[in-house]
Amino acid sequence: MYILSNTTNASNFVAGVDKSFVIIMGISFVFLIGLTFTMLYFVYKYNKNKNPVATQIKGSTKLEIIWTVIPTILVLVMFYYGWAGWAPMRKAPDDSFNIKVVARMWNFTFEYENGKKTDTLFVPMNKAVKLNLHSLDVIHSLYIPSFRVKEDVVPGSEKMIWFIAQREGLYDLFCTEYCGLNHSYMINTVKVMPDQQFQAWYVDTTKRVEVALDSPTENGKRIMKNIGCFACHSLDGSKLVGPSFKGIYGAQHTVITGKDERVVTVDDEYIKRSIYDPNADVVKGFNKGLMLPYQGQLTDDDIAQITEYLKTLK
Repeated sequence: MYILSNTTNASNFVAGVDKSFVIIMGISFVFLIGLTFTMLYFVYKYNKNKNPVATQIKGSTKLEIIWTVIPTILVLVMFYYGWAGWAPMRKAPDDSFNIKVVARMWNFTFEYENGKKTDTLFVPMNKAVKLNLHSLDVIHSLYIPSFRVKEDVVPGSEKMIWFIAQREGLYDLFCTEYCGLNHSYMINTVKVMPDQQFQAWYVDTTKRVEVALDSPTENGKRIMKNIGCFACHSLDGSKLVGPSFKGIYGAQHTVITGKDERVVTVDDEYIKRSIYDPNADVVKGFNKGLMLPYQGQLTDDDIAQITEYLKTLK
């Protein structure tokens, strides 16, 4: 596997964004050089040795007009190219291929209209793709630098990104909004595939079914990885945001239920309740409200497979 470094025309937005970037940087560079040399010239010409007696300089209407009009024109030029690169990003074509992106601390999950869920974003080449962005907790920001697209993912707000991937390959995708302790874990990959190859992948559910039938333990591990469990819960007994998974099944823990303390044994029912309603029984020593309910996100079958995996973590 590799990540493409040459991203020329990787998406339909690359040319417009790069053009505005080059123009703005070029104008800034010209001003930097011009002002720096002007400053050095003034320092040389008007230093104390060459100009021992201060001279009163009268105002110049002509100069005032020049350094007002020229910067105004340059700012408008930069605004125009910036707007021209940004405006097409706000309206996705009606025939776009829709993918739901769910962001949570600390991972992205991609959900397709046929029910597929992945932690890698698979998209067809040369077809408009619309990402509908949803956050289950805090503000995140989805960024695909090679495609020149970025958008904040805000809880309770409808956001979207669209693009047309124009080169086959693998590209980085990550979160650019600091969202907590393991923000840096939110690194994913975009895989751009020729349309025929993508369609074959899209309709093929064989592999997913085989994993679910043949190995509930491995499937449970995969589900937990996809929803970001390992960012908050360790496998080696160390303390993170939540209790460690090591030896958790069958162990006894003191939990806070409402205002009362009680001792519970971690069994199938407790795991299910903790996933669907994580704030009902909070393990003593950990904070309430950091984990959001997965009701509607996971099925009872998903939780049963997660439980099978947790049983193996002795």
